Amino acid sequence: MTSTASSMDLRQGQSPHDRRPAWQQRLRRFGYVPAKDAPSGDVRDRLVPPYAEPSPRLWQALGVPPVLAGRITRWAAWLGPLLVTLVTGLTRFWNLGSPRAVIFDETYYAKDAWALVHRGFEVNWDKNANDLVLQTHGHLAIPTDASYVVHPPVGKYVIGLGELLFGFNPFGWRFMTALLGTLSVLLLCRIGRRIFRSTFLGCLAGALMAVDGLHFVMSRTSLLDGVLMFFVVAAFGCLVLDRDRSRARLAAALPADRDGRVRPDARVADTFRFGPRPWRWATGLMLGLAIGTKWNGLYILVAFCVMAVLWDVGARRTAGADHPYAAALKYDTGLAFVATVPVAIAVYLMSWLGWILSPSDGTGGYFRNWAATDGRGGSWTFLPDWLRSLWHYEHEVYEFHVGLTSPHTYQSNPWSWIVLGRPVSYFYESPNPGADGCPADAGQKCAREVLAIGTPLLWWAACFAILYVLWRWAFRRDWRAGAIACGIAAGWLPWFMYQERTIFLFYAVVFLPFLCLAVAMLLGAIIGPPGSSDTRRVIGASAAGVLVLLIIWNFIYFWPLYTGTAIPIDQWRARMWLDTWV
Repeated sequence: MTSTASSMDLRQGQSPHDRRPAWQQRLRRFGYVPAKDAPSGDVRDRLVPPYAEPSPRLWQALGVPPVLAGRITRWAAWLGPLLVTLVTGLTRFWNLGSPRAVIFDETYYAKDAWALVHRGFEVNWDKNANDLVLQTHGHLAIPTDASYVVHPPVGKYVIGLGELLFGFNPFGWRFMTALLGTLSVLLLCRIGRRIFRSTFLGCLAGALMAVDGLHFVMSRTSLLDGVLMFFVVAAFGCLVLDRDRSRARLAAALPADRDGRVRPDARVADTFRFGPRPWRWATGLMLGLAIGTKWNGLYILVAFCVMAVLWDVGARRTAGADHPYAAALKYDTGLAFVATVPVAIAVYLMSWLGWILSPSDGTGGYFRNWAATDGRGGSWTFLPDWLRSLWHYEHEVYEFHVGLTSPHTYQSNPWSWIVLGRPVSYFYESPNPGADGCPADAGQKCAREVLAIGTPLLWWAACFAILYVLWRWAFRRDWRAGAIACGIAAGWLPWFMYQERTIFLFYAVVFLPFLCLAVAMLLGAIIGPPGSSDTRRVIGASAAGVLVLLIIWNFIYFWPLYTGTAIPIDQWRARMWLDTWV
């Protein structure tokens, strides 16, 4: 019977590729590579790929001895990211107190932060409080009447820390966002280095974010979204570290053959326990701080948890597991849940400690006395009053967010964010010639603006980079592309459910780091993979270098609009490339 069946197989004599299902054969023309066709060899190198090193020919051409070349390669892993971070910090902290004004939503968060670090809850300020803060250099009494606010307190505590250090003034309330913006570039350099296994590409991703206008403006403004972005990047970095450490332990548990090569082993891969995973707990901490800054951190939490489980499945499959999903569900998912979700919830609740400890007699935080007044009775009275009051507060905030449809001059649809359709003007003045930095010979009024807009050429290049990473993920099964796509989707796609809500372009800063990783990955492909010919590398490096230089030039060209530098109105108009930017 077997021989008969074999003789009837019309695919005999065909190559293994030709025996694939028809849909796989059709997808091959687009670069699709089935999982079974993944390169074989030492499983250790597939679980934990080695880092790329510069070609020896480069050091020989530069006349660098091999010993020194090795040291430079090792030092570059930190010196490169630190150098990029230094340049980032210099640009972020330069003249940070300018404009000396309360710009855009600083009118909420700067004052709320000052009240939080002194009273533990937000308060109602007088209508002329902004002017008084600037006139008195922050030396004014803090009101006692609680204020209704719609964002959790973590981001405001972060802003308040800078105010405690440097005073209730523009530099003070912008200090921490500038610091976290600078550190986020360092994190991205190191994350990029780890996932690409290339110091160059990691530093390139960080450098791209360093010269992005939206990241620059958000780092120099005391808004919550820049703080949220930092915690999201930190959480992603913790997950990547956990991925490397756990896969290294799995590789060490696999048997090796006589040649020392590690081979797949179904028994080990199906039963292996990863053991303590402290970076998973750190991920939960960072995600809790993200949610405690703004609620859209919840979407990041869900996306990252799903991604982490899929990473565990992929590790077990690579190690030879017969049932990778069942093994991951049995040994990994429960612990992953405990290390992230409960930790994030606990951190979120802890962030409300100032509000919880405030008096419940009507003199404490907003709604703090709800359980003892309007919330008396019901079926949940066995819960502590502070918890019931907090739950009511959170429900009211949710109703506010989903029903926020008040029109705003600078609101935008999430479809337009990726092409910078409608930026947000944080600050604008029209100084006369000779005043506020306007050249005396300008001949007409100048424009002085802080415009929250990304570096256009970087964002427009990111449109193509997104398509590239989606292709790499879908057709080449590249986990790096999948991780980048996950970060972009988690920060961007949820806003499409609220298209009637009043939302703004600067929300996109949360997924900006992943856009920069995507562009760096695309540039790496343009330069060429390892083993490419010298001609291919020269052409690719030239094309990638031209694009990077154009992005840097674009950032410098828009510098006056990022910093509030006064320029003649004609020069300002020349930078309004789209009508929707005005």
